[in-house]
Amino acid sequence: MNKAQLVEAIADKLGGRQNAADAVDAVLDAIVRAVVSGDRVSVTGFGSFEKVDRPARYARNPQTGERVRVKKTSVPRFRAGQGFKDLVSGSKKLPKGGEVSVKKAPKGSLTGGTAIKKAAAKKATAKKAAAKKTTAKKAAAKKTTAAKKVTAKKTTAKKAPAKAAAKKTTAAKKATAKKATAKKTAPAKKATAKKAPAKKTTARKTTAKKTTARKR
Repeated sequence: MNKAQLVEAIADKLGGRQNAADAVDAVLDAIVRAVVSGDRVSVTGFGSFEKVDRPARYARNPQTGERVRVKKTSVPRFRAGQGFKDLVSGSKKLPKGGEVSVKKAPKGSLTGGTAIKKAAAKKATAKKAAAKKTTAKKAAAKKTTAAKKVTAKKTTAKKAPAKAAAKKTTAAKKATAKKATAKKTAPAKKATAKKAPAKKTTARKTTAKKTTARKR
């Protein structure tokens, strides 16, 4: 039986072929989505669908017999329920004209829908937690940059008075050096001024000698 035959088989019970096709598509889509997301879909009396992870392993090519490495993969698995197994093995007989007791499963036996909702809720909470972490990291980064700017301003403010004081000290040193040089040059000039009259006296002596020579 293929999908089209399955739809035809349940068309009368669901009020038409289109309704039956929509119902089959909805059921299969819900099962596939749940299994892909890692949830287990269990139908009481029928079986369960689940995702199984297979580790990497070595296998042999059936045509050449060559040993080949198979990568890690995930595969779907279906496990038949006990009621389904009993009907297939023949320990229980199918009801004539009626429906199989699998359909009389209690409400909530199909856990795929709730599992999908739980998985979606988990993903949403994980996304919210990640968003909170990123915002917290950004806020911490902003605080650190602001603190660095404040410290840099403080250090520059501290360096400014030190530079001013250094300039004052250098200016004072230059002024004192100029005064000292001025004091040293002033006595030297006075000494040279005092020496100049001595030359005049020698000139007077020579004139006196000349006058005495003339008198003689």
